[in-house]
Amino acid sequence: MNLQINDEYIPGTILRRDAMGDVTGIDFLDKIFYISDGIMLTQIREISGIDGSTLQNWTKRGWVENSKMKRYNKDQLAHILIINMLRSCMQLDRIAFLITYINGRVYDRSDDIIRDSLLYDYICRALDKVTQRGGVGDETPLRECIEEVTADYDEKVSGARRRLNTALEIIVVAYYASIIKRHSDEMTEKLING
Repeated sequence: MNLQINDEYIPGTILRRDAMGDVTGIDFLDKIFYISDGIMLTQIREISGIDGSTLQNWTKRGWVENSKMKRYNKDQLAHILIINMLRSCMQLDRIAFLITYINGRVYDRSDDIIRDSLLYDYICRALDKVTQRGGVGDETPLRECIEEVTADYDEKVSGARRRLNTALEIIVVAYYASIIKRHSDEMTEKLING
């Protein structure tokens, strides 16, 4: 059985895809950072719907890197969006583990196997490819989609591609679960409100 519900939002945001020219991933990030190389916390709130105290909590726990001069760069925004897109269906400590599994410590770029902006792009591209092929169902087609998306990945450390693809599979399934949960919540809300 394949589950397919189209997501009208850019992953990790409260922005509708059609309002942003139907772009996601790196194209979306490039639009946000077209004029400036940094954005403020207020802009992150407008993009993601995350309140400032939540972001401060994530920073305090070491899940998100501190802003530099009160500005967040493209990789920091991508990192925040990845956490945000998973938090409705995955415990925050598990999201933190998954991100550490991919890129090690948040404050140390030397142990990263992929930039957060490219990771976000791979996630968005994998989600789009899975949706085009009819949704999440069997593991084999999902893995094939992920392998196609990461075909251009330049593995700098032995085993990095396997780690990346494993994490992407978990992220895609979890995000799909969040889309289905949101759809179920909306259906229930309609039923309650008659």
